[in-house]
Amino acid sequence: MRLAREVLRGLPPAGTTPSALERMREMMNAPRESGFFPCIAADRFETDDDLVAGMLANDAGAWREFQSRYDRLIIRCITKVTRRFASIVSQDDVREVYATLYVSLLANDMHKLRSFDPERGNRFSSWIGLLAINAAYDYLRSLKREPQKECITEAMELVCHLPDPFELTSEHERATIAQQTLEDFSEKDRAFAALYFGEGMDPQAIADKMNISVKTVYSKKHKIQSRLESVLAARTSPRRIAA
Repeated sequence: MRLAREVLRGLPPAGTTPSALERMREMMNAPRESGFFPCIAADRFETDDDLVAGMLANDAGAWREFQSRYDRLIIRCITKVTRRFASIVSQDDVREVYATLYVSLLANDMHKLRSFDPERGNRFSSWIGLLAINAAYDYLRSLKREPQKECITEAMELVCHLPDPFELTSEHERATIAQQTLEDFSEKDRAFAALYFGEGMDPQAIADKMNISVKTVYSKKHKIQSRLESVLAARTSPRRIAA
């Protein structure tokens, strides 16, 4: 550790050449997640002024150090506000506030970060904590402006017994096709089709109404159905050829 501090201060350790010293300084100044000098990044940004300057310079090591140093403070300040609204705020909302705070620090050429002035008597940690609290309150105000939402599971309980627009259109189209198809049928066959296929009457009721036997109802049903199928097939075949 003493060797590392000497290198960073520009003091050449015994037996090192200037080029070797420069390479060692570059290696130790580079941000590291792990390695032989795990606390070098922290030493580079020991003071808040150094840390802010590094963040404004887009130094990745400075931002990692900021996250390592102040993440727990930020989360604590956010949850201090949101825990009073546990009925409407989840952990996902806490993460949303956290992300929004980071975006605000980077927005507009880091204008908010540049506005930090230690000469006003505020510590950097206190200033960051205040930003986190304000971000949480801003998020809660945005939730208040949104319409009241219901749980998605409640949609499963909504049942409509009326046909939807597609069903209405489809039913109308089927009725039109049936009417056009039955134009060439006899009046008696059209009456039978209306009772059996349209109203869905029981075969016995149709037999009584039309003064025919139940056996005739079934045979007539098959005859009309086969004829309808052949007529519809003939009408749709030109469309298939054209397609």
